[in-house]
Amino acid sequence: MALRLVVDDTPLAAGTEAVLPEAADRHARVRRVQPGDGLLLLDGRGAEWPATVRVVGRSEIRVAVGEPRAVNRELPLPVTLAVVVPANERMDWLVEKATELGATRLQPLQAERSVLRLAGERAAKRHAHWQGIVRAASEQSGRTALMQVEPLRELGAWLAALPPAPPPEAEARWVLDFADDARPPGACVRPAAITTLSGPEGGLTPAELQAARGAGFVPLTLGPRVLRAETAPLALLAWAGLAL
Repeated sequence: MALRLVVDDTPLAAGTEAVLPEAADRHARVRRVQPGDGLLLLDGRGAEWPATVRVVGRSEIRVAVGEPRAVNRELPLPVTLAVVVPANERMDWLVEKATELGATRLQPLQAERSVLRLAGERAAKRHAHWQGIVRAASEQSGRTALMQVEPLRELGAWLAALPPAPPPEAEARWVLDFADDARPPGACVRPAAITTLSGPEGGLTPAELQAARGAGFVPLTLGPRVLRAETAPLALLAWAGLAL
């Protein structure tokens, strides 16, 4: 199988030569590409471009670009995961798997019970790191449309900035919770889009859950077991990919 490389920041045109950008160049060198090798360039907007390595130089790798092919490996509906960032390296794992499973957008959040606290330069560096994980996971999985990772936000501010909730058939807003009125996803109206909210290791506070309900989120259950903060949104995402 041809090596897949994300080149979303490089203009491509069939019949021309292109220089691989830094991250793709680094990946190609690790894989020891040689002149004549075939590649698949993923433009991040829904197409893959066959390419052939022309020159492997000290400072750049040049490739001949072929005709693009539209490729659809996305879920049948857009899914946004709004997740309170779990601690340690678990967020990296979540970003990687959410990309593989087809999430459209990932909104990292901080909440009252957040273990990990980021701000300023640290938050910006972590955001760039997550975007790098998206690129690598897209190359592995063959996604031609990159999952969008939004800047880190406080949960309350994010909820307050959301537009009024549309009808449930237009967009489902679900908050993962064990509330008495929580329903399984299969019992809900089939939506045209999904936005899910999930909490940190200690869960969302009662006030945060109430604020989520006020923003149009309805409680959703994934069963009787307590899933980890990084597992729950991925379980729902896998369900969406298989059931919708």
